[in-house]
Amino acid sequence: MSDIHHPGRRSVLTAGLASAAALGGSWLLTGCAGAEAAPVLPAAAAKGAPDRGGTLRIARPPASDAETLDPASSLSAYEYLGALYNRLVRIGTNGELAPDLAESWEPDAKARTWTFRLRKGVAFHNGRAFTSADAAYTLRHILDKATASPQAAVLAPLIDPAKLGTPDAHTLVVPLKTPNAEFPSLLTHYNCYVVPDGSAKSIGRTGIGTGPFKLESFAPAGPGRVTAYTDHWAGRPVLDAIAFYSVADMSARSNALLAGQVDLLSQTNLDFATARVVAASDRATIARVKNAQWYVLPMLTTEKPFTDIRVRQAMKLAYDPEHVVQVALQGAGTAGWDNPVPPSDPAHISAHPKHDPERAKYLLKRAGHEGLAMDLYTSSYDPLFTPMALAYQDSAKRAGIRIKVKTASADSYYTQIWMKKPLMATYWFTGRPVDQLFTQIFRSGSSYNETAWSDKGFDVVLDRARAELDDTKRRELYGEAQTLVIEKGGAMTPMFADRLVGISRKVRGYAEHGFEFDYLGIGLKGA
Repeated sequence: MSDIHHPGRRSVLTAGLASAAALGGSWLLTGCAGAEAAPVLPAAAAKGAPDRGGTLRIARPPASDAETLDPASSLSAYEYLGALYNRLVRIGTNGELAPDLAESWEPDAKARTWTFRLRKGVAFHNGRAFTSADAAYTLRHILDKATASPQAAVLAPLIDPAKLGTPDAHTLVVPLKTPNAEFPSLLTHYNCYVVPDGSAKSIGRTGIGTGPFKLESFAPAGPGRVTAYTDHWAGRPVLDAIAFYSVADMSARSNALLAGQVDLLSQTNLDFATARVVAASDRATIARVKNAQWYVLPMLTTEKPFTDIRVRQAMKLAYDPEHVVQVALQGAGTAGWDNPVPPSDPAHISAHPKHDPERAKYLLKRAGHEGLAMDLYTSSYDPLFTPMALAYQDSAKRAGIRIKVKTASADSYYTQIWMKKPLMATYWFTGRPVDQLFTQIFRSGSSYNETAWSDKGFDVVLDRARAELDDTKRRELYGEAQTLVIEKGGAMTPMFADRLVGISRKVRGYAEHGFEFDYLGIGLKGA
């Protein structure tokens, strides 16, 4: 799933699913009356092997008319990417790096040059053999300013595209500008799916990759279909095809699932009332993905009063994250304690300042903001934004902080509110490597640094961590980086939430790893 918030999303309800919208959101609301008697939400998707064949029908949120199949783009049609493409390196089921199109990789003694040994016998959907030229071209395409890839900000400080080496058809050599012991992990990002050499002008339409499915049809912001690629290097996928539909809102998507018109809701984190209705139905159920999303209340550090570190610290000490988890998530998640690194990450540190409203009052008084009053913006873009904001509002009262929750339009939330208002609600998906997380969202000058926080000390620690070859020492440095974010940064992270994914009871093999599920192994029972 993508969490780079796309501007210009427009409401589209495909004709094939229009009848689902006719059910309306009121059905879900009336259905909630019986939700209390519903069984506890499932802890995971259904087990067991799927049958061969069938078509998986995915409902996804509406997207921009400029949507593209180019994986490097900020407007990529995210749901298609794992079906059509492979990366050099992926995130495995255990959270560790795993081979994809690269069978192995190794650094030189200083982690300044990385050599990737590429898989042989791999073909693109058009029959052309995959080689190191394609791998090098993919990196150059990401780094090309004309592509405007979000991943360019992460890779450009490290890679000179002119110096990439391809000594033979199955070897890629990547010299780095500075040492980076975590470099292969940066290639697991969804912008890094491999595309054919020279395909920049066509890839957005053709979707030609090495993935388990090949493109049959695609309409930006509309429906599309992919079919099994029988010559896939890892074997034929279980499914015969996947059909994608853009459906206007969460109620319409949920009702389509309950009506048996779709099998999977993509990029939709169900609210608890709806999740209970879905889990209690005969046709559908819930796949619960633990700590899959981390929720943030960003304080814009370039706007008063958050230019003052004492105010930022007070805002963090004023509220109880465990209260927010209980109220907003009904316990289906983990307290964040203002640390964006998820508890499952080996680099995560558990140390954090305690909830201390009296200390918060003291800091606000010293900063000249006793009895601070702030607007906190939220929207229906995500069902947990408002519950989180209200839980924060309630908890921060003890420190004398007066929060007014304001609801903004979901359609314009990420163009008019995000990174523009001093205090608002947002979220990201977990699964990104720790170096990418810090570089993309917290490093000075990053285009996705949503708090505009700039701290030279933090940047130095991050650079030292990248260059450190000793795993233990590198982990300690990433621990220092977390401490700086917690104590000095502008991001409040109240919670990590379990994602509640609506799926048909026929779906088998659904499990998320590093943003997405396994397109090769997912299937249907009774297909």
